[in-house]
Amino acid sequence: MGDFYQNGVVTTLHNLRKRPYEELENKLLAFSKKRPMSLILPCLYSELNGKALPKIIDELVQVPYLGEIIIGLDRANEQEFKRAKQYFSRLPQHHRLIWNDGPKMRALDRMLVKENIAPREMGKGRNVWYCFGYFNASGRSDAVALHDCDILTYSRHLLARLFYPVVDPTFNYKYCKGYYFRADDVKLNGRVTRLLVTPLLRTLKKFFPNDFFLEYLDSFRYPLAGEFSMRADVTKTIRIPSDWSLEIGLLSEVMRSTAIGRICQVDIADSYDHKHQSVSDKDATGGLSKMSIEISRAIFSKLASNGAVFSKGLVRSIKATYSRVALDILDQYYSDAVINGLTLDRHAEEDIIDSFSANVYNAGLLFLDNPLQLPTIPSLKRVVSAIPDYYDRILEVVETDNT
Repeated sequence: MGDFYQNGVVTTLHNLRKRPYEELENKLLAFSKKRPMSLILPCLYSELNGKALPKIIDELVQVPYLGEIIIGLDRANEQEFKRAKQYFSRLPQHHRLIWNDGPKMRALDRMLVKENIAPREMGKGRNVWYCFGYFNASGRSDAVALHDCDILTYSRHLLARLFYPVVDPTFNYKYCKGYYFRADDVKLNGRVTRLLVTPLLRTLKKFFPNDFFLEYLDSFRYPLAGEFSMRADVTKTIRIPSDWSLEIGLLSEVMRSTAIGRICQVDIADSYDHKHQSVSDKDATGGLSKMSIEISRAIFSKLASNGAVFSKGLVRSIKATYSRVALDILDQYYSDAVINGLTLDRHAEEDIIDSFSANVYNAGLLFLDNPLQLPTIPSLKRVVSAIPDYYDRILEVVETDNT
């Protein structure tokens, strides 16, 4: 059961009733005549063998309003790329695969490296950035949505609700973030949001009580959700992080380039489950540990760009306060899980808080040592300024690979 409470500075679009997805899709089909829609799927080749992607494709083949589907394919050799083309061939919509590891895309990447405008890290951010490039080059749509390929609880209803706010002509939104609660049938999930992002934001608001960015981020019910939609013009001006801070970085960039009244969040699923990363508390280069460092550092960097001044002593204080706030919030989530018949391992989650606490401190030190070293990819607007025919080039590469 949804509620209609509006908290924070970002408009929340709730799921107040079980509106049939057919009703939404009929509306979207009508909207698509004037505002065509594209979907981006950042995909690892290994996900073709997973449990989630077959169901996602089963749902997408029935979606009537989509004009284009762009699949960004990572970690695939030539034979695997050919298999992927066959795998996605049953999609009735116009669709293209971007073979990020193919020789033509590698050559395009080397050209960008010479201009110092190429993505510096492999990963989802780089994949999404090249998909945005092709999306603008194809020019088929005025709005685009993105979601991952590992959603075990996927349905067409999710996509319809994600698109709706940015294509309804009576609305004024240019960016929409999806939200949901993370759980399976047994356990409450969403550990990084619950145990890192929310308590860290509440902590930082104690030290920087008048910072609008913190209020803005804290208004999102699930800031790390990988599902969002936006108008085409937004994709040209934002700078995308290439590491685990992708979702936080995108929210930061959208706030920079878009009026707050044109940003919203929408409830897209009753529950949501996908693959889970390991905590990796003994290894800061992987899993949730790496994620927590990169997210924390991205938040510190944004605060500094707003005029906040950091010191080693302040970082120590942030760490100590974060630990206390996180434990208090854990109590709240424990109660919420128990009353709903879900499990939550307090001991394991306190261990995660201990790990995150150390990582928040380390992220602060890393930021102090090198405040400018963040893996942000230049905007497409800058790329086109440096290489005026960039869209023609990426269009040619992708079309050649697909034919």
